[in-house]
Amino acid sequence: MIPIQPVIDKGTPLYAAEAKVYPRSVKGIFANWRWIAVWLTQLVFYGAPWLTYNGRQALLFDLEAGRFYVFGLVLYPQDFIYLAALMVIAALLLFFLTAIAGRVWCGYSCPQTVYTEIFMWFEQRIEGDRQARMRLDAAPWSANKLLRKGGKQLAWWAFALVTGFTFVGYFVPIHTLAAEAAALAFTPWEWFWVLFYSGATYGNAGFLREQMCKYICPYARFQSALIDKDSLIITYDAARGEPRGSRGRGASAAALGQGDCIDCTLCVQVCPTGIDIRKGLQNECIACAACVDACDNVMDKIGSPRGLIRYATENGVAQHWRKGAMLRRVLRPRVLVYATVLTLLCVAFGVSLAHRGPLLVDIIKDRNTLARVVENGQVENVYRLQIHNRTEAALHLRVRVSGLTGLAAEPAPEITLAPAAIGALAVQVRLPFEQAQSKAGNSHPILFELQTDPVAGQDAGSVVREASTFFVPR
Repeated sequence: MIPIQPVIDKGTPLYAAEAKVYPRSVKGIFANWRWIAVWLTQLVFYGAPWLTYNGRQALLFDLEAGRFYVFGLVLYPQDFIYLAALMVIAALLLFFLTAIAGRVWCGYSCPQTVYTEIFMWFEQRIEGDRQARMRLDAAPWSANKLLRKGGKQLAWWAFALVTGFTFVGYFVPIHTLAAEAAALAFTPWEWFWVLFYSGATYGNAGFLREQMCKYICPYARFQSALIDKDSLIITYDAARGEPRGSRGRGASAAALGQGDCIDCTLCVQVCPTGIDIRKGLQNECIACAACVDACDNVMDKIGSPRGLIRYATENGVAQHWRKGAMLRRVLRPRVLVYATVLTLLCVAFGVSLAHRGPLLVDIIKDRNTLARVVENGQVENVYRLQIHNRTEAALHLRVRVSGLTGLAAEPAPEITLAPAAIGALAVQVRLPFEQAQSKAGNSHPILFELQTDPVAGQDAGSVVREASTFFVPR
């Protein structure tokens, strides 16, 4: 576990309003990676609802119909176990990534970070960079200020509305939703959710920004329990950087008795949460590496080696390890345990989905008459089969029983189910008198077999087996 340093500004009153953070734009390798993550995540988010599969929307969570389409997979509310498993896998994946590289999820892929990056892009294009925005906010209201502020708000709301529309498009067929949007004919619930998610996007990315990461998101609070001294984090090499001091280009830091840090504060100016990484690892750090890019650019200009601020481990910085030595420590017990559990869960999840049958069958025995004797001394049990077709094709089913010699369903029951339909079938199962005599007074296990007719494009149908019991009275 790495101690996270509390940074307290003793000169600020306890209940004073927090100063607004004006992040400075920065260029560099990690800034490029952040924008790659922005493009990838948003192409998936905005593009996935428009994909089609088998004549329908490929990804659709139809809450009204109780069906969840994931390409060729159709899930139902009773398949909630798969969602629970996905949540567990996602949590373990987050733990795994945190143990390796700290809050790298927050810095590159978290929706709060991604949308804040997009909203800041609009802000910088309309209001200007950091200094221009600070001057604009400090200036009295004028036509120019009103135009820029109003233009920014319109751009934010336009983007937020598109985001809200897309989000609802995962739960309502998006082509239908688009036609309703063109005619402004949303249902009340559609209006509510489009505006609610739009408002959440607008508020979180436009106004809360770093406040969400610093005070609301719980991940920052328990990250210290997930990382240790061999986790990659954003670090400032104090042994190399201190003491700080400004100097001219080409001046020797050693000759001046200074470290490599020239105290330009660019690492603070580019930080989206407004912290000073030189004070140590803090809860507010989201590992976006903007300070790394800024510092590397400064080091290039003054002729010093890069890496004063860098991704490194606490042990690596303290013991002056090279990158190879730090990376070898990735394969440590904590990471291996997370990797093993995560792999086993993913395999179990995949196997379970692969073996998920086309039918869900519930067998209910007639509780009014457990068993009765009919013509020729045969013993009869009556069952009700509740059958759910979990495929998108119509199925014709034939029911057989086995488990006891001479056991048969009379007459031979059959049923046809429409795609994704639920049907009920009463089945009378009879055992001949001769076999029943030797089994009187006991319940005996039997097996129902539901044979599906071959589906187009397949060589044969499938067989679903469900166990039950057959009671023979004395």
